[in-house]
Amino acid sequence: MRLADLNKTELAKRLNHQGVCFFAGGFSVCLNSKVPAIVDGLLSQYGNNLLNEADFSDFHINIKATSGVRRFIRPRVQFFLNGNAPFYPMPYTQAFPLLEWGMNWCVTNHCHEHLVIHAAVVEKNGKAIILPGTPGSGKSTLCAALANTSGWRLLSDELAIYNYKSQMLVPNPRPVSLKNQSIDVIKKFAPSSIFSPTVHDTIKGSVAHMMPSIESIEGTNNDAVPAFVVFPKYIAESNSELELVSKGDAFIQLAEHSFNYQILHSDGFEAIASLLDQTNCYKYTYDGDLAVAINQMESLVCL
Repeated sequence: MRLADLNKTELAKRLNHQGVCFFAGGFSVCLNSKVPAIVDGLLSQYGNNLLNEADFSDFHINIKATSGVRRFIRPRVQFFLNGNAPFYPMPYTQAFPLLEWGMNWCVTNHCHEHLVIHAAVVEKNGKAIILPGTPGSGKSTLCAALANTSGWRLLSDELAIYNYKSQMLVPNPRPVSLKNQSIDVIKKFAPSSIFSPTVHDTIKGSVAHMMPSIESIEGTNNDAVPAFVVFPKYIAESNSELELVSKGDAFIQLAEHSFNYQILHSDGFEAIASLLDQTNCYKYTYDGDLAVAINQMESLVCL
């Protein structure tokens, strides 16, 4: 049974009472909330996701409106995991982005059996490309464009999860987070995709989410072979080109982008070394021309 099999009234009722348990990427979540934006966000972005009928969930989350007199002046919402609030409250209108950011935080703070890197991951022809990136690098824009191109599978927009024991990438397909100008760029590029409403004035600017394809969701249990690490950098009016990066430089950058490299200690070192043994590494400068960028990524996986 998929989440979309619940109508809006039934979904809201479950969220209000026993909670809705569903698979969000590679993890199971049990979610409670009385906030209407959470109902709308789930129906918009998680309709194709399976409900979890088992008793166990990885994360028990509640998105609550804050109480007190100030709720009438500056209504806010708060994220709870197992009854604890790891973040300060945020504006009420930002409830769904808060849920998405909170679920990312759950993975990065609790998934230490794997190496977790701040990176998008896409796959085609059995070859996965890891796209680490800082804000403004164009990582999510490139990821969203590839995820909307025939033959490409989205593993993750935010978190590359590397099982260093099996030497495979673990899929975690969830909505792609788009910010500021990228929202309109991808809406124009992929008008048939499903987007959440744009939320303005967040700590990251304007934010909207794009629903992953049903093919990507159905591939959640199919791990992928890492083949390339590509460090994207958007520079307007630049020449789009791929440049080889040495394994030493790539190691340093991956360690910097990793959420738990230091926590894993020697296993973290071995994990990145293992990942680099399997991959070729590139710096990718691109000017925002998505057609050119897709062709250049295709040139890698089609070798």
